[in-house]
Amino acid sequence: MGLPRVAVIGCGNWGKNLVRNFHHLGALSTVCDADEKRLEHMAREHKGITTTSDYQSVLDDKAVSAIVIATPSDTHFNLARQALLAGKHVYVEKPLARDVAHADELDELATERNLVLMVGHLLLYHPAVNCLKDLIASGELGDLLFVRSDRMNFNMGRRDWSVLWDLAPHDISMMSYLLDCDSPQVSRVGGWDTLGDGLVDVAYLDLSFPQGERTIPGQVRNSWIDPQKVVRLTVNGTKKTAVLNDTQQEDKLALHSQTPDGRMVVEYPYYPSGEPLQIECEHFLQSIMRGERPRTDANNAYNVVRVLSDVEKRLSSRPGHKPQPHQTVTTR
Repeated sequence: MGLPRVAVIGCGNWGKNLVRNFHHLGALSTVCDADEKRLEHMAREHKGITTTSDYQSVLDDKAVSAIVIATPSDTHFNLARQALLAGKHVYVEKPLARDVAHADELDELATERNLVLMVGHLLLYHPAVNCLKDLIASGELGDLLFVRSDRMNFNMGRRDWSVLWDLAPHDISMMSYLLDCDSPQVSRVGGWDTLGDGLVDVAYLDLSFPQGERTIPGQVRNSWIDPQKVVRLTVNGTKKTAVLNDTQQEDKLALHSQTPDGRMVVEYPYYPSGEPLQIECEHFLQSIMRGERPRTDANNAYNVVRVLSDVEKRLSSRPGHKPQPHQTVTTR
């Protein structure tokens, strides 16, 4: 089987990175977007590709075997469903859908038609994350005590109903992957609509990750109103604490431990270099060529959607219900 021909739907802030990577890999055929100026820019940047604002024409194109969706999250389900019904393999940026029933339906469609369905949980392809997963599995950190993921920035784009739909899929998918837990449970939720515009822009989740007879507690903290970008994972163990700081250019992963005399020791484990998005795009193409389920398949995506759907209900942030500024919802 030759290299699949890919069409990227949506070439905005993140979609343009997918366009770049699939073009670099020699698989890009078409870019589709409603914005003609964006399409003109893509055509100048990437010679030889087709551009269109007509999604149906992409679905009808027999030369296109795979669709990559990088549009607002509330459009993911319908676009992915149409692509699967048209017989196309599908990669969908996170989250896969906004409803667990929709996630199930997409998985069933892909399975029935023997098509690859992959979700863009980028951090599962991050070399430093995979290095940390190996260290946890080897016992390097000892017994795990607590895990926390902080993801904050300043964002006025606000296409999602809540900061959690925008940022937390990364945190939940990464933490579940590292802890080998496919059923994290939410114990407490807090959210604030600081601007009074109906959008939760600061939030936290307290989670529990069952591991056999043990349960590891964890927390996710997200913000759209923090001017200092924070992308940090902390995993506390009885022997060592790992800190993965993805805003750093080098030495993103550090292991902290204390000697018997109280001296702090910091180690920087080796992990291979590589752009996580390129690794992820390569994995999608390889999954198609090999006929295998990808690492971030619909099963992987389901629990992220399940958790966030539950959280959304608790925060009462659906359209038609405007939360009060500084509203907090706590559920134990």
